[in-house]
Amino acid sequence: MLVNLVAAKWGPKFIVPTIAINKYHGCVVLRENLDDELLKKELETLRISGTPTGYSNSWYIRKKGTNSWMKVGESSRREEDFRVRLDTAEIGNGSYQVLGFMSVKVKSAEKEVVVSSQSIADFEIKN
Repeated sequence: MLVNLVAAKWGPKFIVPTIAINKYHGCVVLRENLDDELLKKELETLRISGTPTGYSNSWYIRKKGTNSWMKVGESSRREEDFRVRLDTAEIGNGSYQVLGFMSVKVKSAEKEVVVSSQSIADFEIKN
C-alpha cells in the first residue's frame, strides 16, 4: 500500500506494507517512490526545464516533540525504492517521526538545478 501524506505532491511517498502497522520493532526497511507526472507538473510550475538525471533520498528520524533529526541513511537507488534499513534495537521505545527528504537533479543545456521535497510520518517503536 502506498501512503501519500499530501495528495498533489510529487514525492517522496512512503511505501508501507499496510496502513494498520503503527508499531515497529527489529529491522525496518524504509522505502519511498515518486510520481514522475506530478514532478513534471511541479517543474513546469517552477519554470524549470530539463530532464531529471539523478535522484537521492535521505532518511532521518527524531523522537516526537524534539527539534533535531538524526540521519538514518541515504539512497540513490530508485529501482529499489530508495530503501534504507533502520534497526529499531538501536533506538529506544517511544513515539518517533521519520523524514524522507528527496532531491532530484534536473539538467538542461544551460544549467543544472536540484529540487527537493519532504514527507514526515509518525510511528511507534516497541522493541
